[in-house]
Amino acid sequence: MDWQDEGVLIAMRLHGESSAIIEVFTAHHGRHAGVVRGGASRKQSATLQPGTQLAVTWRARLEDQLGSFRVEPLQSRAGLLGDRLGLAGLNAICAMLRVSLPERAAHPTLWRATMALLAALEHDPDWPAVYLRWELNLLEELGFGLDLARCAVTGSRDDLAYVSPKTGRAVSRDGAGAWADRLFPLPHCLMGQGPASSFEVVQGLAITGHFLARELAEVNSQPLPEARARLLALLAGVRSS
Repeated sequence: MDWQDEGVLIAMRLHGESSAIIEVFTAHHGRHAGVVRGGASRKQSATLQPGTQLAVTWRARLEDQLGSFRVEPLQSRAGLLGDRLGLAGLNAICAMLRVSLPERAAHPTLWRATMALLAALEHDPDWPAVYLRWELNLLEELGFGLDLARCAVTGSRDDLAYVSPKTGRAVSRDGAGAWADRLFPLPHCLMGQGPASSFEVVQGLAITGHFLARELAEVNSQPLPEARARLLALLAGVRSS
């Protein structure tokens, strides 16, 4: 059993005295783990960093075995090491992929969105808005996309202002009525209306985080990772400063 693919390293841990077990999110094979012989060496340490783009070859005698990887670096994202917010974003992406995705299941749409997000992380100062849209994509991959097209109560497309924490559907001001304080405020950027302010990004991430936490608890009993919480704390600090 063997295949070749392109992937982003999302986790690494030492294995024995000289090897490492890595997890990569690949274009055609999803989240996949394997052993890298010599992965604990100083030579390999610079390559086996979260976010590094890799050409990978996986081999195993049987398909259900852990198997081994041979890796070649394609792109380093070491430039983010000096960017506190950017590094927090990278760590959050890797952690969310690791806890959310089942092993060995391809997610081509999410792969493309992840590549766009990683590029934005390095070159676009407005990348937090791209990250928010990426979490919306991740929710859809888990089978729970938000429905923000019309009001869940009145059916109207006008004056949508809230999101139900139970259904993930939009609610208008008229439809909310006395229940407005129990609903999430709906930032316009979640509906693709205009640029996203830092305040709206934080509002949007409160919504996606609520539903991601619920879905992960049901699917695999995993909580949202601490790396995401650290990113949100930094974004809230940026917003308030």
